[in-house]
Amino acid sequence: MANNFERFGTDLRLLGDLERQNSRSQGSDLFTRTRPETGQVDLATLAQVENLQQALLLRFLTPVGELAQLGHPDYGCRLYELIGEPNTETNRNRAKLYTLLALQAEPRVKEVLTVSVTTRRQRPTEVDIRAKVKVIDSDTVLNLVFPFFFEGAAP
Repeated sequence: MANNFERFGTDLRLLGDLERQNSRSQGSDLFTRTRPETGQVDLATLAQVENLQQALLLRFLTPVGELAQLGHPDYGCRLYELIGEPNTETNRNRAKLYTLLALQAEPRVKEVLTVSVTTRRQRPTEVDIRAKVKVIDSDTVLNLVFPFFFEGAAP
């Protein structure tokens, strides 16, 4: 029987921090690794659950419609609409809704277990979006933390 994680695929590593990535730094999209057997430098890749983790973070970081010219008009997340808004309960609920919609659009996510949006105590314009999802073909639970910055006035 094939490995359950084969459906997750393999992709190039584009993000440095798969635990708390909150932006796509310009000019540093590709990572490299040194092959131990030859010492040659090659592009770094991600497979299995790490590939799904990166895919979800990239979806959160991409505004809906940004990839329309490439044939993916619905790809992305609407979180960008909240940048500059105040950190209010209504806007935290909107952030939760936009996160749920993005997670439901990912075919490798079997079930969304929880999504929460909590304000950071020391920085009232910043929140942590935490999601717990079950992945396809497995009982594996993936935990994501996505820092988001309203940067609007604190309530």
